Amino acid sequence: MTTLHQMYEQQGQSPWLDNLRRDWLQGGRLAELLDLGVRGITSNPTIFAKAIESEDSYDEQFRSLLPGSGIEDAYWELVVKDIEDALGLLAPLHRDSGGGDGFVSLEVAPSLAHDEEATVASARALHRRIHRPNLLVKVPATREGVAAVRRLVGEGHSINVTLIFGLERYAEVIEAYLSGLEALAASGTEDLSGVHSVASFFVSRVDTEVDRRLEELAGGPAGDKDILEQRGRAAVAQAQAAYRIFRSTFAGPRWEALAARGARLQRPLWASTSTKNPSYPDLLYVDTLIGPDTVNTMPDQTIDALLDHGTVARTLDAGPATAESVLERLAATGIDFADVAATLEDEGVHSFAKSFDELIQKLTDKAASFGVRSPGVGAG
Repeated sequence: MTTLHQMYEQQGQSPWLDNLRRDWLQGGRLAELLDLGVRGITSNPTIFAKAIESEDSYDEQFRSLLPGSGIEDAYWELVVKDIEDALGLLAPLHRDSGGGDGFVSLEVAPSLAHDEEATVASARALHRRIHRPNLLVKVPATREGVAAVRRLVGEGHSINVTLIFGLERYAEVIEAYLSGLEALAASGTEDLSGVHSVASFFVSRVDTEVDRRLEELAGGPAGDKDILEQRGRAAVAQAQAAYRIFRSTFAGPRWEALAARGARLQRPLWASTSTKNPSYPDLLYVDTLIGPDTVNTMPDQTIDALLDHGTVARTLDAGPATAESVLERLAATGIDFADVAATLEDEGVHSFAKSFDELIQKLTDKAASFGVRSPGVGAG
């Protein structure tokens, strides 16, 4: 039994892989990771950009799509093939877990992050195009995205709500899920068990931004020691606080009424769990965030580290008073967590949009290298 198996079987946390590559699908690496205990896959525009740019296993399909498809249409064909192949590989796990795991996530185009109507239309289209029960369409937790989530869940769609950086927005995401389920029930759907959702709370980037602000408040990296000693503590404390919100909200009469109709928990998913600061432990955002009814999606390097020297114990709610005191002290020091969350949300949306645009340009250049002129950029 690996540490990945232990996470799930002993602590009720599902380890997912935050990466998807065609050569891993074709070469068996992804199947090996599933055997080691991986229980789901997440992807995003940056992940697909790295995969498509770094390997030639996409070239044959890409060449076959030209010149009849626009570059963006061709991109979606490449991505959908990978997603469908991964969904097929994880289908037995999804079945055997009673629909609890075995999911693969695909994100709507990042340019739609602030367009509620377009996000709803795109998510609907992706669910129609890839009609699999273990597909989660990713919708960013912008203000417009949260509104879209409520509508999509109300129509019975399964959604991964991504790019959550703060507690206030996380509470809004939960409310969107619950009110969406209530709308679905009110529409006449008796069994709500077909709707799945995770709330992807980003972790390491919070420390990166808070640490930067602490150093400014301290007068530099060699400044006020009382301020500097708070570095590297915000992200874990905030995630632990989010877990308390999760536990308190998915309880009581409102939730029990939905659960009686088969509704499933919207599990918190810890994302961005690789350590960005090399001076921090490589499993800082894994070992400290283990608890039942959660997911931790990790890049392959972090999974390798967990398999090598990870420790499996329930830590997520081991010291709630400590987490609260950490956040209170940081706020008293001058950290505005609402502003941190807004900054990181803007950066996250911009980063994915930039990756998407850069990839479209690289595919355009690749088409030219094949001697093919694209008919233009499609609608996706």
